[in-house]
Amino acid sequence: MRTTRALAVSAVAVAAVGFAAPAASALADPSNITAVPDVVPRGGMLTITVDGSKCASGGTATSDAFGSAGFTPVPGGGTTASADATVHEDARPGAHDVSVNCDGATLTRPAAFTVIHGGVRGGLGGASQTGATPTDMAIGGALVASALIGGGVFWLRRRSESRA
Repeated sequence: MRTTRALAVSAVAVAAVGFAAPAASALADPSNITAVPDVVPRGGMLTITVDGSKCASGGTATSDAFGSAGFTPVPGGGTTASADATVHEDARPGAHDVSVNCDGATLTRPAAFTVIHGGVRGGLGGASQTGATPTDMAIGGALVASALIGGGVFWLRRRSESRA
């Protein structure tokens, strides 16, 4: 009796795995959506990469932050494809999802990237403008002036020591 029950439970388990396997393999294409960089300012460029044979032959990535971008195969990447997108200037700051549609198969990655207002913060400074600011020029001028004064004082002291 116990053997019959054990065989029945085993048969049900094998049948469940057998029915679930095709569904699991259907979810594997497309897969692995990545967005680089993961923090981007408004108007910045973003590269979306996805794995899957359906996407290597075409497809689109969509988001409310950049609209739609078409995939192209990555050279030497096998089944990897990428798409370049420009974030809208009026995109709302915060996390945004990316949805990929390749040959009828759809996959969404929630919070794939974050839009920020202004330039990207880059460690010890980072700026959204290029070139020296008036403050930078004033600090640089003060450093040069102090170096000249310090060098002059040092030279005059050495000169007076040699006479004594």
